[in-house]
Order: sequence, then C-alpha cells, then structure tokens
Amino acid sequence: MAREFSRTDRVSQQVHKEIASILQNEYKHKVGNLPLITVSDVEVSRDLAHAKIFITLYSCEGDEVNAQLKQLDDNKGFIRSLLAKRIRMRSVPHLHFFEDKSIQEGMRISNLVSQTVAKDNAKKQSDENE
Repeated sequence: MAREFSRTDRVSQQVHKEIASILQNEYKHKVGNLPLITVSDVEVSRDLAHAKIFITLYSCEGDEVNAQLKQLDDNKGFIRSLLAKRIRMRSVPHLHFFEDKSIQEGMRISNLVSQTVAKDNAKKQSDENE
C-alpha cells in the first residue's frame, strides 16, 4: 500500500509549522520591530538538505522587503538552531528565504478582471441606450 504523503511533504509541513512559530515568537523577540510575517509555503529538497521558505511581508514595499529578507538571511543560523531543537531529524535543512509574491499577483489579476467586467458592463449599457 502506497503512502498518502511522501517524506518530503511531511517534513516540509513540519518545517512550515515550526518556522512560522519561531518567526512569531522567538525571532520577533531577538530582532525587535518586525512587520507582520507569514510563512506561505515551504519546499524541502528530496535529500532534505535544503528548505526554500516563502514568506509574505505585510505593510512592506520595495527596499523594506529586501531589508527584511536580508535580515532573515543574516539570522538563518539562529532560526535553524531553534528549528533543530524542535524537530527530530538527523540533519536539519539549510534555510533559504524568498518573498512570496503570489498574493500580490492574485490581487493584481483580480483587479484587472474587475476592471474588464466593469468596462464590458459600461459598454453593454451604452449600446443598449443607443
């Protein structure tokens, strides 16, 4: 009987949960003033050596986002050591932080669709009035 989830899926779910907790609790106390950070996804390599962590930073734009990503990158050893204490693995994956732009892109596409529908409705009404 095949397993429902692969090991990499289970590890990525556990890393996702623990990293979100670490960023919300311990990391915030170490660094201080932080914007709202959400871990949107974690991808773990097949050999479990690397983890791509996709985060969404709210109320940050442009250079602020890059500064926060650099700060996370500078403190990834601290975050990894906390992760090692929380999960039982022979070796903890190396962490790589990336900005998740899917929410912003989804909002942009939603706005484009809304604008197009509004233009079509306006055109339809103007054609009916003529």
